[in-house]
Amino acid sequence: MPRVLVVGESWFTYSVHQKGFDAFYTSEYTEGGGVFLDALRSRGHEVTYVPSHEIPAKVPDSAEGFTQFDVVVISDVGANSFQLPPQTFAHSVPAPDRSELVRDFVERGGAVLMIGGYLTFSGVDAKARWGRTPLAEALPVTLLDRDDRVELPHGVEPKVLVDHGIVTGLDQRWPALLGLNEVTAKPAASVLAECDGHPLLVVGGYGAGRSAAFTSDVAPHWAPPAFLAWDGYAELWDRLVRWLAAP
Repeated sequence: MPRVLVVGESWFTYSVHQKGFDAFYTSEYTEGGGVFLDALRSRGHEVTYVPSHEIPAKVPDSAEGFTQFDVVVISDVGANSFQLPPQTFAHSVPAPDRSELVRDFVERGGAVLMIGGYLTFSGVDAKARWGRTPLAEALPVTLLDRDDRVELPHGVEPKVLVDHGIVTGLDQRWPALLGLNEVTAKPAASVLAECDGHPLLVVGGYGAGRSAAFTSDVAPHWAPPAFLAWDGYAELWDRLVRWLAAP
């Protein structure tokens, strides 16, 4: 079974509670990818999960470290977390660029899947900045150099565009999504599904490996409960990961 490294889908929230004259503060840690991780594991995939704040310690910092995986999934975490480990940002000590290591991993025959969110692709206020990293070469889509969010608060149903082993047999229309990242499919890539006229699921190749982009989310807010409860949810991710890991 494919060995999958999933990175991201976690965050800390700091809140200010103002009660008249007085205020106090609370903090909360959340992991948002539980349904996605459960879906992969339910289909037998060997999944290693690294939350966003643990990237410097747990994402490999060498080419050899990535040989233990078949597919790398990056979901809702920005490029800075891959390019600015503490020793570099705080102490000016050179360190490997993990975005470059993932690109090279794909070029050698591995696979990468980027999933959308406020901090993937270009992201909110263009802070995700994946388009300015070496990994951009390996993605099947071209990223915008600006805030790329497409907010769809009214909800739009994705639709399948072509016959492909990843999507054939799934519903022609999927439960509505509430937003996505705007991208452009590269000429050699295949757009398998779209949402509101924008590429949603795009697949392609790079070097000896494969890559994919799913431009919406795997969890709220862009992926509402109905999408997570969809009968095709686990099937879609299972098929996509298997396709990416295929030789």
